[in-house]
Amino acid sequence: MQTTAAANPAVSAPLVLGPGAGVDSRSRQRELLITSFFGDALAIMIGLGLASWIRFATPLNQVGAAESAYIPWTDYSRHVVFGTALFLFLLAGFRLYGSSQMLRLRHGGSILLKATGAWLLAHFALGALFRPETDVSRIYVFLGAGTASLILVGWRALLSAYIKRNAAREFLHRRILFVGWSDPAAAFIDSVTSRRDPFYEIAGCVPSPAGRYSKAPPSRVRRLGDYANLRDLISRHSVDMVVMADMSVPAGETLGLVSLCEKEMVEFKIIPNCFQVLVSGLHLETMSGVPVLGLGRLPLENPFNLAAKEALDLIGGVVGLILSAPLIALFGYLVYRESPGPIFYKQTRLGRDGRHFQIIKIRSMRLDAEASGKVGWSTKHDPRRLRIGSFMRRWNIDELPQFWNVVKGDMSLVGPRPERPELIVDFKEAIPHYNARHSIKPGITGWAQVNGLRGDTDLRERIRHDLHYIETWSLFFDIQIMFRTLFSRKGAC
Repeated sequence: MQTTAAANPAVSAPLVLGPGAGVDSRSRQRELLITSFFGDALAIMIGLGLASWIRFATPLNQVGAAESAYIPWTDYSRHVVFGTALFLFLLAGFRLYGSSQMLRLRHGGSILLKATGAWLLAHFALGALFRPETDVSRIYVFLGAGTASLILVGWRALLSAYIKRNAAREFLHRRILFVGWSDPAAAFIDSVTSRRDPFYEIAGCVPSPAGRYSKAPPSRVRRLGDYANLRDLISRHSVDMVVMADMSVPAGETLGLVSLCEKEMVEFKIIPNCFQVLVSGLHLETMSGVPVLGLGRLPLENPFNLAAKEALDLIGGVVGLILSAPLIALFGYLVYRESPGPIFYKQTRLGRDGRHFQIIKIRSMRLDAEASGKVGWSTKHDPRRLRIGSFMRRWNIDELPQFWNVVKGDMSLVGPRPERPELIVDFKEAIPHYNARHSIKPGITGWAQVNGLRGDTDLRERIRHDLHYIETWSLFFDIQIMFRTLFSRKGAC
């Protein structure tokens, strides 16, 4: 028996968005989180700038220390920048930047209140430790806390109104599919229902791989079909997370389910029946108050880290495009002189979440290089290359137009090599963990590339390097890779 969404608003009927809907959902989530982060930064900076103006450019400059009357309010610009960075750090530390907080408005307000209090304490603590070198007007600090918080609340209210009245709300939901059933799974459903938690949405459940339920699910949870059709069900119902509720499933079947989730790029969680469980690589977290075990989060799943990488990409992409423009023009002319025709070459590649995009290069091969329709990797002494093309590829000059891909947001400065979809159609089945490399943007250069793994090289070894990069990412690691690329002929893709 199945119930409708009207009968239970917390457990809605499946929203069938078709193949790729889950990918689009994750992409829109990231866009909203990054927008909220940079919007917060601008709101705080405006608030602190306004506070410095009120303190030093209005009659309030006569209050307090006499020297405040002679301080131009613009001299506090460094304090505005520092205060903005500190405020953002505290907001991130209190975990404001998560998909769930975009829908849990009351909890977001509580985080803002805590961050404001911590910001005040931090300023006074720094003033006490380092006076007089870094002495900051206490009136400015109090004004800054107030103005920054008010403008931040106003900005967040506008963003929340947009989310509520726009389809963006649907992209923030986490649609969950249960495999098997248990009392902890029922507790999760009860918690979501009683709290009216807007973040989680129950797509339904399927039996365990053995084809049965160890405990029958309630009628309000949709039974979607057989476990054998799980891959199709994940796509059809736009599932974001698969939760293993039946702990009696054999270890081999569980590993198979983990592998399937990895290939389909959905999260995998386990609801354990007891907590005397030690599982390598898993960590304990809560979902709507119910403990679950899940794979540890990767560095670039943290919106703060993601925003930092996006900012580096945007700045680096613009600077790289400007600096490389003369070289692009020169070698474009040399290519045209040797082989009249289009200077640039566009090629379909796979990007983040498996989305297709058009990569841009300076053409390094003859116009009829793929006239036969046969697609393959280029080789070291490829006879299809132009004379100038061999030189460009040796020094990665043909890759320079990809700075435009970075500015557009299709690529990153650093990341896994973007592959051609027709060459890797079976790789996610044949090579373990292959699709994990599509969880981030591909890069102009990357850890695998600077280690010589590009073109016709060992794909498994290349993926091992890509996964190491994803698991250990940091801004310093990105800078290290870019530095090595400048002094290596191996770097670009």
